[in-house]
Amino acid sequence: MTAASSQARVLTRNQELVCAVLDNAEGPLSAYTILDRVRADGIRAPQQVYRALDKLLAFGLVHRLESINAFVACSHPAHETHSMTAFAICEACGNVSEFSDVSLAARLQGWAGGEGFRINKSTIEVHGLCDACAAA
Repeated sequence: MTAASSQARVLTRNQELVCAVLDNAEGPLSAYTILDRVRADGIRAPQQVYRALDKLLAFGLVHRLESINAFVACSHPAHETHSMTAFAICEACGNVSEFSDVSLAARLQGWAGGEGFRINKSTIEVHGLCDACAAA
């Protein structure tokens, strides 16, 4: 990480609190669940949580799972870019696994090039059953 990018990642108190909640969460959390967990620390309004989440998303420290309207801590926060991120979401237990697949990213880039489309970022959400739930 360059000096400029490490300076850009200086977190405010609210961002640190929200990030810590997500880092310690067992699964994805809604913004209102995050708010409930940080109220005792002085964050009282949803706007404060959403502002913190917006910055954490921009820094690549958290991800938003669109299909379930929830947030998770990034499994790979040291990566400078998150051009292609994928999530496997268990519909039974709610477990979320983050993964990145080079061949999938290459296929998406190949499609985009053929269509004259420029991908800035891609998030794929796959729903199904994790190994433990599938075996039950």
